Amino acid sequence: MKPFTDEDVEIYIQSKVERRHSLVSKAVEEVQKIIQQLTAEISYKATRFQAISNSGIHNENIKVLAPSQFLITVPLRGLTGYRECQVRHWRYYTVHGAKLLSSVRDPEELHQWLEVEQFSKSLQQWHETDVNIEGDLVPAKVLIVFRELVEKSIISCNLSSKVTMLESFSSGVRVAVETSESQVEVELVPAVEIPTCWPEKARWPRCLKRWPSQEKVQCIKSLGFDLLARSNYHWQLCFSRAERILMEGLDEDGGCRMKCFRVMRQMKEDVWCAGNKPVITAYHLQTVLFWTCEKYPRTKDWRCFPEAFLRLVQKLHKCVSQHFLKHYFLKNTNLLKYANTSDLDLVASRLTVFLENPVFCLD
Repeated sequence: MKPFTDEDVEIYIQSKVERRHSLVSKAVEEVQKIIQQLTAEISYKATRFQAISNSGIHNENIKVLAPSQFLITVPLRGLTGYRECQVRHWRYYTVHGAKLLSSVRDPEELHQWLEVEQFSKSLQQWHETDVNIEGDLVPAKVLIVFRELVEKSIISCNLSSKVTMLESFSSGVRVAVETSESQVEVELVPAVEIPTCWPEKARWPRCLKRWPSQEKVQCIKSLGFDLLARSNYHWQLCFSRAERILMEGLDEDGGCRMKCFRVMRQMKEDVWCAGNKPVITAYHLQTVLFWTCEKYPRTKDWRCFPEAFLRLVQKLHKCVSQHFLKHYFLKNTNLLKYANTSDLDLVASRLTVFLENPVFCLD
């Protein structure tokens, strides 16, 4: 079979990509409305938690990992004036406050400790023992408080027919939300928003690069980062505002980067890595796109769709085959470190088949 033509691409975009966009937009709208109502009730019950805004499909609190898998950050109130802390000391406590004989392990590069004293202003509630141990804000304790509030608010908002608590194997809070089309699994993540500084450990850009521009780099670094409660002791660094700015204006030079990304995402969901809980998510694809844009910064590299698209798929294939995808802002973090290797190998084999015979699935 011959490789895809421009006509094949346009047919695929119209029949698959645009339909996906419509379905996902509708799901985001419905989920957002329900979670906004739920978080407004949570915020009423506990002022430490802020309701998410209801701002359409481009809500910066909502990350679509797959059509039926969302991550929604719930901002925390009453922690302002953040500053980095260099003081190192060992922690000898469990998440329930009991003493340990050996110290808790240090955080990996994508994570950090968080002390309430790192904020120049903090509500008294963040000093309480329900979330604080020896001055540390402990994600697991924040999540216990948050989970209880979610459970109570589902009942008090009469949302039991639309929202169901899911059993979580980690300390995270997951719910199933019923939409008019399907069920969406949502991870609700308390987040400390730090819009005032860029983390020292994110040494980005690593050297002078042509992509992104220096103006965009300065803009991105001025937006700061977030810290997410997704584990027991350590807060996870998150760069969603930075990533959003990188995705905006991606093709100001008339290139086809976004088109390549959207088609690759569709192929991933249709053929290479389908299912409700895919081992490769849209976030992984976005990271592959960033690395490829950095390696190929010139306008002419993104003029010819077939060449640009295959280059992107080859980069994805290499990462999946090697079980290694470097975080875009934290170079020592492998985003596939804890992924199921058998699942990754299956995706790699499907990518191999596509690269040997690049045709689009229109079934």
